[in-house]
Amino acid sequence: MSSLEKPKTYFGLEIPYLDFLQLEPVLCADNRAITRIKIRDELRNSRGHIHGGAIMSILDFTLSAAGRASDPLGIGMATIDMHTTCLEPAITDLTVEARCIRRGSSIAFCEGEVLDTAGNIIAKATAAFKVLRIKPSA
Repeated sequence: MSSLEKPKTYFGLEIPYLDFLQLEPVLCADNRAITRIKIRDELRNSRGHIHGGAIMSILDFTLSAAGRASDPLGIGMATIDMHTTCLEPAITDLTVEARCIRRGSSIAFCEGEVLDTAGNIIAKATAAFKVLRIKPSA
């Protein structure tokens, strides 16, 4: 990104790592979040599939976005625990769909899937996040 370009925001947040991954924010509402990512050479492993670390990164962000969907700029999330199961190699563009299944005052529980362009489930994850109240800037 050049110094003249405005940084992309991810449901209201500037996150340079997601700029690097070129994640596309799609939806963050009603305890749900959806993101997309296009396959490209920088994300591939030695077999030509999207690297598992990239998949886990986009799952982590999208699940946390679902957790803060009720107040995207007033709530932050810090990952406490995340469990990911990879079912198929990722060889196409991907969509991540996530839901917050329960949010208390201090912990949110979320789940989601990574889907390929044919709608096949590539990976699934569950996560617990510490809910962080964001203080408005002065």
